[in-house]
Amino acid sequence: MVSKKNKKKKAQLPFRLNILFFIVFLLFSALVLQLGVVQILNGEAFQSEIDRTTNDYTEVPVPRGKMYDRNGELIVGNDAAYSITYTPEKGIQAEDRLNVAEKLAEHISMDSEDHLDSVTLRDKREYWYLNNTEEAKGLLSKKESEEMDNGEAYTETLKRIDEDKVDDYSKQQLEVMAIKKEMDKAMALTPQVIKNENVSPEEFARVSAHLDELPGINATTDWNRKYPYDQTFRDFAGSITSEEQGIPADQEDYYLTRGYSRNDRVGNSGLEEEYERVLRGRKEKIQYTTNNDGTVVDSDVVVDGQRGKDLVLTVDMELQQQVDKVLREEMQAAMNADPVENREMEYATAVVMDPNTGEILAASGQRYDDKENEFVSTETASIFNANAPGSSVKGATMLAGYESGVIEPGQRFYDTTINVASTPPKSSWTDLGWVNDYDALEQSSNVYMFYIAMRMGGYYNYEPNKPMPVESGTFQEMRNYYAQFGLGVETGIDFPQESTGFTGPNGSGKTLDLAIGQYDTYTTMQMAQYVSTIANGGSRVRPHFMKEVRNPIPHDEGLGPVHESYNTDIMNQLQMSSSEIDRVQEGFRRVFQEPNGTGSRHFADKPYDAAGKTGTAEYDKYHKDGSYTSTENLSLVGYAPYDDPEVAFAIMVPFTGKGSDYPINHNIGKGILDAYFELENDDEEE
Repeated sequence: MVSKKNKKKKAQLPFRLNILFFIVFLLFSALVLQLGVVQILNGEAFQSEIDRTTNDYTEVPVPRGKMYDRNGELIVGNDAAYSITYTPEKGIQAEDRLNVAEKLAEHISMDSEDHLDSVTLRDKREYWYLNNTEEAKGLLSKKESEEMDNGEAYTETLKRIDEDKVDDYSKQQLEVMAIKKEMDKAMALTPQVIKNENVSPEEFARVSAHLDELPGINATTDWNRKYPYDQTFRDFAGSITSEEQGIPADQEDYYLTRGYSRNDRVGNSGLEEEYERVLRGRKEKIQYTTNNDGTVVDSDVVVDGQRGKDLVLTVDMELQQQVDKVLREEMQAAMNADPVENREMEYATAVVMDPNTGEILAASGQRYDDKENEFVSTETASIFNANAPGSSVKGATMLAGYESGVIEPGQRFYDTTINVASTPPKSSWTDLGWVNDYDALEQSSNVYMFYIAMRMGGYYNYEPNKPMPVESGTFQEMRNYYAQFGLGVETGIDFPQESTGFTGPNGSGKTLDLAIGQYDTYTTMQMAQYVSTIANGGSRVRPHFMKEVRNPIPHDEGLGPVHESYNTDIMNQLQMSSSEIDRVQEGFRRVFQEPNGTGSRHFADKPYDAAGKTGTAEYDKYHKDGSYTSTENLSLVGYAPYDDPEVAFAIMVPFTGKGSDYPINHNIGKGILDAYFELENDDEEE
């Protein structure tokens, strides 16, 4: 017999199960409802997220613009070169890059010393890590791993890989590491050069045939600068950075804000740097479409690339070569002449320019390398190296005397030794007697210039062996006059840097030296601007290398249409009157054309009727051991023809020794003008 109590318990069980089933039913209903909401209401949005793509852009560098001389001769061009590049997709892992590197190593060689030497101990350890991941992870305890972030753990793991495990890799494995090292530099969707030097046609063909097996790898053409004239004009043309160097670190912000990438090649010296904005070109812009997992699904060129614009320079490369040759030959002849005690001639420089426009026709510098026993180019010494020029500056001193009112045209002084108390005697190269302004230039009177300097300092009544009180400010006044010609100030040349020379401290005892070019120092380019200012009648023109900018043309041969031209820039006009300038021009003519002229025996019989001024500066050259050598700087400035100048030049040959009889400055001047007018005649005959 079943008790009432047991009947009650049996009745309660189904009721509880029903409640449980009901709860389960509600949960399933809620789940079905949620799935319905996801599928019906949000399904399209979620599917869109799955299918979502993004657009990214990358820019591909283009060849730089070229440089031509004034006659259309190529000075700096581009040589096409095979190049192997790597453009990774987003999210590429180290294992993926290693896999590609191993496959790529089957088709190209990276066995040059530069590539193999670039593989470091860390590179070897990373290679071992990727090939022995599980063993590598065991080098850290679980506790150590938990206490470090991923980067710290990875770095510590690499340190614990024993060197014995990585010291016997084969050459083939080292090449794989070298390839991966270059690949690791690549940023997502940005081409990175793997190899662009000495890529053989066979390597290029093999990689091209296996691109489907090499994700991200491309075989393309790159470019390298070529120089048809070898070292001629290379200093001024300048250089560019390599792919490895990229943009200079100290100018990173400047370049990045102007659309450059870090591995872009840019001009880092000379005209390459000066005209970077023109030569760089317009990069090709590619749009990459990637899906949600980072895979590239489409690409399109949205901006066509265009190589840089071309520069047509003012230089005449045939004349440039002739000027280089003249400097080398005359330096050699001077060294072969009768030995001169303490001769320490290091280099010679020359600048040839159009005095009316400032166009630089040639700018040369040659230095003799004693170790190599050969001449080497040092062209930029003409704008970087400054020396005391001596009497070549007397044209500026004479005009300063006219303008300051301390002398009048035709005024005479008696040329004999000047004796100032507590100062060594000062004189011309010989006592010249009574000389006027013409005579002073023609025969190079120091004493005439001394009187100008003394009078500018308020000292009109010279008395032998008495002190010479000179008013304060005389030095600066004279320098201000010189600056009108470009002496002691920037010439404004279109080049990244230039020297302004050295200006010594003001001192009344040096006023006379300043007046004859034996105190402040000037560059050869400053001297060329100075003589051009006199030659053209008083306009100080800015010297420049750039004549025109030309747009590139599709077939890449020849010159395109003019994009920009350089107009003559007159920086200032001399304060002196035209009649006063005429007198200095006549004095310069007499120097080269009249029997008593200091340069007449070298130029009087030449058909091009040159004018100019000679210069010799006595100079004490100090050495590292504290000793010094008494030597001379030789200079020469001039132009031709004197009545209608079309070419001007300046020459500087420092440290020629003491008392040398070899007229190296005159011979260089003759050689330059001979070459110029010979080329001019050849052009006219053609």
